[in-house]
Amino acid sequence: MAKLTIDDLKKIKEKTTRETSLRHGETKIKITVHMGTCGIAAGAREVMSSLMEEMAAADRQDIRVVTSGCMGMCSSEPNVTVEMEGAEPIVYKLMDSNRMRQVFKRHVLLGEVQTDFALAKM
Repeated sequence: MAKLTIDDLKKIKEKTTRETSLRHGETKIKITVHMGTCGIAAGAREVMSSLMEEMAAADRQDIRVVTSGCMGMCSSEPNVTVEMEGAEPIVYKLMDSNRMRQVFKRHVLLGEVQTDFALAKM
């Protein structure tokens, strides 16, 4: 395997930044499921599964789903962050499959922040 050069790494970084950017292409909404060890132990995989089912049913091309590591708020895991163009990001806490479906249907699709589950505005 060939060694990566600094230019190779810069190209990879630029590509990754473009792909995960909220404003790239037609993406208007980004949903981040925090899947660090604590999140996975608390049920983040089930949250991600229910989110992917909702995504498939909605058939929306302007929504990007990504994963990340721990936010440092292990006691509130699983956490999900919803970022919508023109609005402050909202972090949801103690998510489960049902809460994820509700957040997707009401916040992501209708723009109604679900304050019962909200941990913080970023």
